[in-house]
Amino acid sequence: MDNRIRVAVVGVTGYTGLELVRILSRHPGFEISAVTSRSSAGMALQDVFPHFQGTAPGLLPVTIPEPELIARDAQLVFLAVPHAKAMDMAASLMGLGVKVVDLSADFRLNDPLVYSEWYQTGHRHQDLLKKAVYGIPELYSPQITDADLVANPGCYPTSVILALYPALKEGLISPEDLIVDSKSGTSGAGRTARTSTLFCEVADSFKAYNLGRHRHTPEMEQELSRACGSQVSLFFSPHLVPMSRGILSTCYARLEKKTSLDEIRSLYRSFYQKHPWVRVMPDGVLPETRWVRGTMFCDLGIVVDQRTGRLVTVSAIDNLCRGASGQAVANANLMSGFDQAWGLDSQALMP
Repeated sequence: MDNRIRVAVVGVTGYTGLELVRILSRHPGFEISAVTSRSSAGMALQDVFPHFQGTAPGLLPVTIPEPELIARDAQLVFLAVPHAKAMDMAASLMGLGVKVVDLSADFRLNDPLVYSEWYQTGHRHQDLLKKAVYGIPELYSPQITDADLVANPGCYPTSVILALYPALKEGLISPEDLIVDSKSGTSGAGRTARTSTLFCEVADSFKAYNLGRHRHTPEMEQELSRACGSQVSLFFSPHLVPMSRGILSTCYARLEKKTSLDEIRSLYRSFYQKHPWVRVMPDGVLPETRWVRGTMFCDLGIVVDQRTGRLVTVSAIDNLCRGASGQAVANANLMSGFDQAWGLDSQALMP
C-alpha cells in the first residue's frame, strides 16, 4: 500500500514502544519508517527482541533519535520516552513539520507551574502547551482530528476519567471528596531495572505506593474539572499487583441526590453509546482485567450504595494498550484522517 503514512517510534525498547510496534505492524494505514533507542542503536530490532524474528519490523535497524533524520522519513512520530526528554524532541520534530503523539507527561498538564510542581522540572516549551490536545477520543475526537500535537493520557487517568466523567458532567456526584483506588500490573513501572519491581519483590505480594503524591493526580483533577466546570479534588491511592498488565480502578463519589442504579447506568450508556470501546457492564457484573487484556476496551461496572449515598464505579483497562500505545494509535488515526479503530480491533487475550 504505497499511500500509507510513514511513522516512527522513538523509544522502541520500552514496553510502550514494543506495544506500538506490535500494533503498527498490522496497521493498514501506517508504515513504520524508523525505530530509535540510544541503548540499542546499531542493532536490528529482531536482535534486541527475538519475538520480531521473521517479521518486517524485525528487520528495521534501531537508530539514534536524531530529529532531522526522523523527520526525513516520517510524517508522524510517537514519542515513547520519559518526561522532560519528550518536550525537546517534540519541539524539534514539530519545527520540521512532523505531527507528534507524545506518550510522556510533558504536554498533559495545561499549567506549567503545576507541571513543575509535580515533575520537579521546568517546562521548556510552554508555547506548545496551548497547541497540545489531550488524547481521549471519547471526549476530544474533533480537537484530536485537527491537532499536530497530542498529549497521550496516562494509564491511571484513562481508567479514572472514563469512569467518572459522565456522572460529573451531569451533576450526579460531588466534585469534592472523590476517592480513587487503583491497582496496576508491573509493566506500568516500565522496563528499567529496579529492585522494587523484581520478580521476588512483586510475586505473591500486594502493596500501595505514592499515596497522595502520585504524578497522575493533577492530570485526573484537570480533566474531571472540565467535566463539571468546577474544581475537582480527589485522593488517589495506587497499588502494585503481581500481574504483567492491566489496571482496575475503583472510584468512590458522593451522590448529590438520591438516584437509582438504573438511572445512572442508563446515563452512562447514553453518554458512551457512540463509543464502542467503553462497555457498561450489566447489573451484577463487575469488570475484570483479563476481559480487556491487549484491547482498547474500558469496562465499567456501576454500584449505588443508597445506605451511604455513594456512587461506586469500577473500571478495567489494559495499561499498555488502552492506557498507552493503543490509545496513541487511535489518536494518530484521527490526526491522519483514518477511522479511529484502524488496527485496533482485537479481542481480549484469554485465558
